[in-house]
Amino acid sequence: MSNFEERDNQNERKPLIYYWGLVMLGLFLLNIFIVPWAGSRQVQEVDYNTFVTMLGEGQVTAVEVQEQDNQIVFAGENGVYKTGMVEDPMLTERLLNADVEFSGQIIEQASPLVAFLVSWVLPMLLMYLFWRFISKRMTERMGGGEGSNAMSFGMTKSNAKVYVQSTEGISFDDVAGQDEAKESLSEIVDYMHNPDKYQSVGAKMPTGVLLVGPPGTGKTMLARAVAGEANVPFFSISGSEFVEMFAGAGAARVRDLFKQAKEKAPCIVFIDEIDAVGKKRSNQAIGNDEREQTLNQLLTEMDGFEGNTGVMILAATNQPEALDNALLRPGRFDRQVRVELPDLIGREEILKVHAKNIQHESNVDFNKIARMASGASGAELANIVNEAALRAVREGRQKANQEDFQESIEVVIAGAEKKNAILSDKEKMIVSYHEVGHALVAALQTHSAPVEKITIIPRTSGALGYTMQVSEGNDNLLSKEQLMDKLAVYAGGRAAEEVVFGSVTTGASNDIEQMTKIARAMITQYGMDNDIGMVTFEQNQSQYLSNGTNSSASPEMQSKIDRAIVELIQERYDYAKQLLTDNRTLLDSLSQHLYETETITGAEFMEILEKENKEDIVDETPVTT
Repeated sequence: MSNFEERDNQNERKPLIYYWGLVMLGLFLLNIFIVPWAGSRQVQEVDYNTFVTMLGEGQVTAVEVQEQDNQIVFAGENGVYKTGMVEDPMLTERLLNADVEFSGQIIEQASPLVAFLVSWVLPMLLMYLFWRFISKRMTERMGGGEGSNAMSFGMTKSNAKVYVQSTEGISFDDVAGQDEAKESLSEIVDYMHNPDKYQSVGAKMPTGVLLVGPPGTGKTMLARAVAGEANVPFFSISGSEFVEMFAGAGAARVRDLFKQAKEKAPCIVFIDEIDAVGKKRSNQAIGNDEREQTLNQLLTEMDGFEGNTGVMILAATNQPEALDNALLRPGRFDRQVRVELPDLIGREEILKVHAKNIQHESNVDFNKIARMASGASGAELANIVNEAALRAVREGRQKANQEDFQESIEVVIAGAEKKNAILSDKEKMIVSYHEVGHALVAALQTHSAPVEKITIIPRTSGALGYTMQVSEGNDNLLSKEQLMDKLAVYAGGRAAEEVVFGSVTTGASNDIEQMTKIARAMITQYGMDNDIGMVTFEQNQSQYLSNGTNSSASPEMQSKIDRAIVELIQERYDYAKQLLTDNRTLLDSLSQHLYETETITGAEFMEILEKENKEDIVDETPVTT
């Protein structure tokens, strides 16, 4: 965990929408109180019958007959009115009976100029004064002068978080399983501590270092460890924070970020997920101009025309193949550091680092936990340790034990146990045979990993059971024989169903998916089919993300590849089916035991296997292609 303390050098800013809300509130009050008053002095036009009715009801206080305009203007209780003149011999008598004055200029009408000033000029003047007030406040908070643009407030300022090392700051000792990456980055730290040693030889500090690798491998933690070891300010920002809908805002944020960094040099600027702003520029007519402007500004800032300013740029990405070539060239990101998934020793070290933060038994075998968590990233291993601590609390214990760690791996892989899941006796028996089919095929082969656990307890991931295999070491290379055995193990579950029950179920859907993936890779990427040959027909879209593959095969070749995949999977399925048929006694006894106990450990599985009549076990048949 990070031990950096965030430092805020500016006052808390209110968002721009806050000030716009005040403007709208002012306009609302203006329309309620001022505009109606101005409108009340306007002359309202009515028909002659309304005039006669109001006159008869005593609602008219004064009348002015304007013969030259052929209209009658009269004052009522609620304002001033006018109506057209009609031939009415009784008009004078009506006015006398109503006791209304009707001679001379007796009515004060609202001036059109005054009405215009009140309705239009006054609101615009109030808005202008209010905007001036807001602009002044924003300029003061930005620290700008008279020429500062208020529209840039909140959009052109960098949102980078500034960290300084605390007394217990993170260091390389807090990052495990990445020895090669730490060795490469330690040179950066040494340069910041002893720049003269390098400058005397003429060596220059790299402008930027790009950390690439799968998600969760510790790229962000490595960047903070570099800052902690160097004891310099650390700016942290995400690439997506540069992208704005307003034209030029992203580029302005880049300028502001580097301006702040140069003021605090030497320092480290860390841009996480830089692919959000640094993707390759297109030459199409329709493109993301704002993102490309932001990228161009970033390239300009990293050019180094001003010489070494003491600002080190660290960036992280999961998609290095998507970055613009101009960003990757020497002089910008001079060095790429690979932060790969940890190996067995690395996983063990990572588990021990995170286990320091929890209470656990002293006899926990972290090597075994690391072997069970094959392929896990640093973030997943941290999650496993935390799940073990949570399970210990749920069980009412003060320390996590070996069982807690092993169960936490199963929770991460297959989900938690479903307590309320109810299987019928027939379903439970089918699942038992299915899982034992996997385990027995694995045990009867020479290139399969040992079985660690078999269970038929349903999990929240949807699995009704699973078989866990744990390799004894690192499998950096997989032989064709190992892959063929993997296919047979995956086929063992469906094969056991057909051998025992004479029919198949939907429970093998995930097995079939994994078999298809392995078989396709063997033929299209690994060149392990004699008929297809050693030609690559599919390439991964992303090196570190599972974004699928791109096929380069012609329609005719694709049909040939599909037939080869089907034949390979069918051959492995027939092999597994024959293996289980020849060892039906073992299959029945193991399945019955699993049906009764619901869970079998690897040791129990091997013990039961050894108790059976060994001469009844049929040896593995040769692998065919």
